Amino acid sequence: MESIVHNKVNKWSALDPSLAPSIIRLHFHDCAVRGCDASILLNHAASERTAVESKTLRGFEVIDDIKAELEKKCPKTVSCADILASAAREATVKAGGPFWEVPYGRKDGRVSLAKEASQLPMGHENVTYLIEFFQAKGLNLLDLVVLSGSHTIGRSTCGSVQGRLYNFKGTGKPDPSINANYLNYLKRKCRWASEYVELDATTPTKFDSVYYTNLQRKMGLLLTDQLLNSDSRTALIVSALATQPMLFYQQFSVSMTNLGNVQVLTGNEGEIRTNCNYINRY
Repeated sequence: MESIVHNKVNKWSALDPSLAPSIIRLHFHDCAVRGCDASILLNHAASERTAVESKTLRGFEVIDDIKAELEKKCPKTVSCADILASAAREATVKAGGPFWEVPYGRKDGRVSLAKEASQLPMGHENVTYLIEFFQAKGLNLLDLVVLSGSHTIGRSTCGSVQGRLYNFKGTGKPDPSINANYLNYLKRKCRWASEYVELDATTPTKFDSVYYTNLQRKMGLLLTDQLLNSDSRTALIVSALATQPMLFYQQFSVSMTNLGNVQVLTGNEGEIRTNCNYINRY
């Protein structure tokens, strides 16, 4: 099973390197709503996948490809939730991040509601909201700051940051916490909301702790990133991760394991879908 996931993630990532961070994000969006139950993969009217918060999610075709291969080799054995957790690990390794053992045995949920995705952080919330959101999932302050570090790779739509560039909190001015040179760069890069911009302006394709150094230089792309450096509850963790690259590397595997264990379904609580897009009909 692991070799199939490994080979498929590598194959797709070779065709499109931006898929690795997308798969990590897909796993987060799954676990953050109803736990790690593959509810984000269900594709029907008013499912999580159709929510506004999900419109930029990518990587579904990678999971479908892995699932099709696994159904050939070992039918009705590997859940879509396990595939997603395993694929997120492989995507991390492919991007240069750490390896960790993924525990298996998750079952797939049968419920997926678009309205439940509205609680997901979208880049403009305050730190208190983020802390409470993570705590509700059984994740702590360290998990919050470390998992935010997945923004060391990947990109965001410019629409998520334009408010910071032109009209911060209705002032008609940019967010004063943005580094002046970085602000000029972003204004050139983000003329259109539909454009994309790298989450890490310094080493955008490398999995490293530079994300935290960027925060200290006032170069966090999303407001939720930059606030981690200015809030007293999280600033010390940012500082520790910025100065100790191996600490981030090691802790990322711990926090991703914690994420993958959020509200998992086991036994008769769920099913093993034969197609990740639909609940079983038998």
